[in-house]
Amino acid sequence: MVQPEDLMKFGMIPEFIGRLPVIATLNELNENSLIRILKEPRNALIKQFKKLFDMEGVNLRITDSAVAAIAREALKRKSGARGLRAIIENCLIDIMYELPSMEDVRECVIGEEVILNHESPILLYEQNKMSA
Repeated sequence: MVQPEDLMKFGMIPEFIGRLPVIATLNELNENSLIRILKEPRNALIKQFKKLFDMEGVNLRITDSAVAAIAREALKRKSGARGLRAIIENCLIDIMYELPSMEDVRECVIGEEVILNHESPILLYEQNKMSA
């Protein structure tokens, strides 16, 4: 009984709806599904952000609790998989602008508190070797 208009109201784009040869029921994504979307695909969001940080010579580490917090936030916002990028970008935007001007940053650790409380990420610095 589902019509293409119903799917558009649900938030699907017309390009996707047009590619469905038949109407099929879709289950709502749960937290585990969103976590898999963040981590597993070849071009997963976390892999994309790690690559961006690698370009600055910084290792990005996102804890498992932070990944779960991102998924829970998407569920809370009812944004599904589409909202995952916005949640991550919102938390990382400041550090992404600051990193190029920072020196000796080796690693950026994103914990659950960065996602939930908008705290600053933990930055690990490389020790300068003093020559005698």
